[in-house]
This record gives sequence, structure tokens and C-alpha cells, in this order.
Amino acid sequence: MNVYLKNIFRFCILLMLQVIVLNKITLHWFTSPSGALFNPLIYPLFILLLPFETPVWVLLILGFLMGLAVDSFMNTAGMHAAALILLAYLRTNVLNALLPRNPTEYVNMEPSVKNMGWSPFLVFCGFLLLLHHIVFFSLESWGFNSIGALMLKIATSFITSMVFILIYVLLFTRQHVAKSH
Repeated sequence: MNVYLKNIFRFCILLMLQVIVLNKITLHWFTSPSGALFNPLIYPLFILLLPFETPVWVLLILGFLMGLAVDSFMNTAGMHAAALILLAYLRTNVLNALLPRNPTEYVNMEPSVKNMGWSPFLVFCGFLLLLHHIVFFSLESWGFNSIGALMLKIATSFITSMVFILIYVLLFTRQHVAKSH
């Protein structure tokens, strides 16, 4: 499948999954004073899974567009866009730190378990997703009045987001099993 078509499809799928399914998940018996305790956010996966050689300026534009789309559905006034732009800006630096070669040398490849291995892929996703969550929930709470509740919300949302991302990766990426001869 064409890489552009594949990423347009991924954009739509992740946006619909976030808005229609994940935003409706709440545990009404388990809330904090600032609202639902966890919000699984999987839309950052769109930026995380773009091809290695994607220039930073394209990542920033796409991050803004995806964040703006989520903000428009969730009525959050640019908070998702701001957090996703930071993630998009830092993505290349994190890949440079984790990969043995420059990411631009991985032509027509995207970050995945198959291309990176489990540990680097989980560190890559986990680090950037945690930064995204810290920025988003700090903007959402608009201060550090209840730092404990903020940290708890970041931690629980991060854990549930990583679970959903792992489920997405396992369901929608091809895993090649090495054959022994």
C-alpha cells in the first residue's frame, strides 16, 4: 500500500478510535476531583509510527493537524495540539538516541517492533508518550495546585495508553517469525 495512503488511513482510524471509543471510556466509580482519573490517549501513535525519514517540519505540521482534530472533537482549546507538537519535535532526537544509525538511513521503514526490536520500540513510545501526557495534563489542570492528583492522572493515563498502544501494535502490525533451518 502507498505510504501516503497508509498514513492517511492511520490518521482517520486513530482519530475515530480516540474520539468515538476511547473518549467514552470512564470508570465513574473511580474519579479524582479533577475528573476521570485516566484518559487513554492513543492518537499520538500517528506521529510515532510515521516513517523514519519524515522531516521534522512535516512531523510538526502533521502533529498540529492531528492535535487540532482531536481538540475540535474534545473542545480542549489547543491542549492536544500543543502536546503533540512537542512530541513531534522531539521524535527525531529520541530516534537518534535509540537507533544505531541515523533514522534517515532507514529508507521506507517506520518505527515498529519488527524494525527496532521490543525494547527500543517500547522505550521510544513510552518516553515520548510520557512527555506528551505530562504536557497535556499539566495544561489541562492549568497549575500545580494538586500535584498528587496530577501525577496520579498522568501515571494512570500513561499506563492505560501504553496498554492500548500495545494492543494496537499487536493487532495492526505484521510480525515476522524467524524460521530456523
